[in-house]
Amino acid sequence: MPAVVLMLLVPYYLVIAVVTRGRTLHVSELALDRMVPLQPAWSLIYLSYLLCPFLPMLVMRQEEQIRRTFLAWLLVWITGYVCFLVYPTVASRPAGGEIGKGFFAWFLQGIYDADPPRNCFPSLHVATPFVAALTCYRVHRGVGLAAGLWASLIALSTLFTNQHYVADVFAGIFLASVAYAVFLRNCPREPTPELDRRAAPLLMLGLIGIYALAVAGLWVA
Repeated sequence: MPAVVLMLLVPYYLVIAVVTRGRTLHVSELALDRMVPLQPAWSLIYLSYLLCPFLPMLVMRQEEQIRRTFLAWLLVWITGYVCFLVYPTVASRPAGGEIGKGFFAWFLQGIYDADPPRNCFPSLHVATPFVAALTCYRVHRGVGLAAGLWASLIALSTLFTNQHYVADVFAGIFLASVAYAVFLRNCPREPTPELDRRAAPLLMLGLIGIYALAVAGLWVA
């Protein structure tokens, strides 16, 4: 049930962006943000965010942990939506000519076209993979640490693609930490079967491999 509710909430991200368009939009930019250069190549890391929700589902086998993970994501998204409505924000994006040319610039422009430059604070793009990483760590430390590194790279990618500001990133990490503390920290833990433990890193590599093949296909196309 939490998974169904979460899926139904996703389209409202775009609805909120439209609803808040005519209101006063805030910019959470700090002096540090002006020191971060635009790097279109980071758009590949940025879009890998779409795979993060699948990672805990591949690693976890206990139904209660899966349910609580969806509840944690539900808390993250509902809190984020409330913040977007109460404190609407906007990101400052470069003009089309400033992005450059080539595959990475085309990839980044596709992200810009699909995602309105609003709903920035807190960053759900950061909070979602950090919840996934914290969840995986409870099941398999190696996968959890790798997922944490992946989540950190995604957080950096939001800055190098001018999709978010530093304040948005830290707010997203904080939100993920709160959701983990509420739903997952005290979740009963059962021993993970040895076969599942051995398969977890391979499943993670397989997920990354699928994404790499998809990107390679776009490059060739």
